[in-house]
Amino acid sequence: MSKPLIVVLDDWEDGLRRLVDWSAIEQRATVVIHKQPLSGAALLEALRPAECVVLMRDRTPFDRALIEQLPGLRHISFTGTRNKKLDLDAAREAGIRVSHTDWGPSKASTCEMTWSLILAASKQLAGIALSSSSPEWRKGSDGAPLPSVLEGQRLGLVGLGQIGQRVAAVGKALGMNVVTWSPHMTQERAQEHGAQSVELSELLSTSAVVSLHLVPSGETRRLLDRDRLRLMQPGSLLVNTSRADLIDTGALVEALKEGRPGFAALDVYDAEPLDPNHSLLKLPNVLLTPHYGFVSEPVYRKFAQGLRENLLAWLEDGAVIREAQAG
Repeated sequence: MSKPLIVVLDDWEDGLRRLVDWSAIEQRATVVIHKQPLSGAALLEALRPAECVVLMRDRTPFDRALIEQLPGLRHISFTGTRNKKLDLDAAREAGIRVSHTDWGPSKASTCEMTWSLILAASKQLAGIALSSSSPEWRKGSDGAPLPSVLEGQRLGLVGLGQIGQRVAAVGKALGMNVVTWSPHMTQERAQEHGAQSVELSELLSTSAVVSLHLVPSGETRRLLDRDRLRLMQPGSLLVNTSRADLIDTGALVEALKEGRPGFAALDVYDAEPLDPNHSLLKLPNVLLTPHYGFVSEPVYRKFAQGLRENLLAWLEDGAVIREAQAG
């Protein structure tokens, strides 16, 4: 009897293979790990013979149309606790069991990434860093703005969940005035975390730094559209380590060309990996990182350990631990 095929998608960092021992799994199954993104016909060809698929977060959309082309698929396991690009209803209708892993310290990692972007942008690190290929002691153009100081400036947080709360605490430690907005924010909840609740229009028009920390919903998808982006100050910084669909990307490109906001630091995009010809890459007033907010050794170790447990349980007797729930 042939071994079942397990296909692992999008292990771009080669972390899942490296961080746990796969030998017990490979005694029972054939494992193919893809380190490069797949799409279209190449994705379908890779998945068609698989009985189990492992998804790294929501890097590859797994919709109903794809699921319906995989009649042999019996199990999907994804990293983290939710996957917004997996059609869970379609999987269940097809008789596919779905499991997930626990999170590692991703909230801490994402907070640190947020502040890395804020500090790198406000201190202009990309432009002033010394290297063997760029050793000039001062290489800014004459009359270029000098780096800003964050103390005394307003930090506007769109969303004050567990990551937003961490970002707020750092802002307070730096002497910033923290304000926040979300669809159901109250003044009492904001004050619990050292912030003030304000209307979104005020947050956008008065904050030197605006950072997004919402899970997109019907009322927040494309929240920052053309009109709202125009409320931002010419010298302000927009940071997004949450989800790309909180922003109308086309409108953001035009807004950055107009200088409101003055700069954007982004870690998430509508389609990932980012197209090398994307218009964002042609702008001078951006700092772009390749969705690294949750990417860290402790998080990936937790992912890899969870996947190993899930796959061994499934291979042993078809059991599904940590079964995915809707919502």
